[in-house]
Amino acid sequence: MRALLLGGAGFIGLHLARRLIGDGHEVSIVDDFSRGRDDAELAELCRDPAVGVHPGDLTDPATWRRLPHGWDQIYLLAAVVGVRNVEADPARVVRVNALSALHLLDWLIPGERVFFASTSEVYAGAVDAGIAPVPTGEHVPVTIGDVTAPRYAYAVSKLLGEAAFIHGARAKGFEAVVGRFHNVYGPRMGTDHAIPEMALRALRGENPFRVPGAEQSRAFCYVDDAVEAMLRLMACPDASGRIVHIGDDTGETNIADLAKLVLRVTGADAALEPVAGAPGSVGRRCPDLALLRAMTGYSPAVDLEEGVRRTVEWYRQWASR
Repeated sequence: MRALLLGGAGFIGLHLARRLIGDGHEVSIVDDFSRGRDDAELAELCRDPAVGVHPGDLTDPATWRRLPHGWDQIYLLAAVVGVRNVEADPARVVRVNALSALHLLDWLIPGERVFFASTSEVYAGAVDAGIAPVPTGEHVPVTIGDVTAPRYAYAVSKLLGEAAFIHGARAKGFEAVVGRFHNVYGPRMGTDHAIPEMALRALRGENPFRVPGAEQSRAFCYVDDAVEAMLRLMACPDASGRIVHIGDDTGETNIADLAKLVLRVTGADAALEPVAGAPGSVGRRCPDLALLRAMTGYSPAVDLEEGVRRTVEWYRQWASR
């Protein structure tokens, strides 16, 4: 199989590339390398003859004119992510995420199969308003609580992409699968997300140990499990034209308890100091995975403690370089 990973040098993209190569497939990565070019893990991956790397800005039409067709699977993973990035420049979030999706929509031809990476953030407004149950299923109405709030820029850009691919597939004759990721974490995801950010502070010996949104809860999904779910959906004919949750509903945890786990795994001894969560941060998030299970037989394999241990070890080594 030949797979095209748009944004393949990013967090989920690199893990997906490794899995596809390990399964014997060919992978081509297109990326603007906004995460940085001094990337030892990407360099190691690219030494494999089954991997091709193509620098390119997916918001630039010239990048698309250079891309050939003939792929068995296409994954659009490129996006501006992370609360700090979103709040710092919401206009950039909308522009980059929307243009990447719309250029791909124009580029696709009949018969191709594409995966679009969306987000559980599309439910945040409905959950906070009390009109969406938790665990949350795909049938729940999505709600943008305040379109002028910077944090909602990410959800808005992803909803546009969802609509573009679901309706575009019907109009143009390609196949589209939309996966709404719920709190995927793991090695190499950057430093602004909850688990790596906590891990790095714990490794530095912070005491008291600040816990933003300590009363909130999340269901975290280890990246290897998310990749497994993606591959199963892309191999499932019934997933075409569907929006499906990707996550782990087996280990929802309170953020204060997550902080205790991180401290234990890092070997740190610190007192917890609960502080206010980020403005607009949803109080609880957990996916209903009934549809994903029914379609693919998926079940998460990496529990939270093991996933945190793997993640902490990666960041321990990264911080010591």
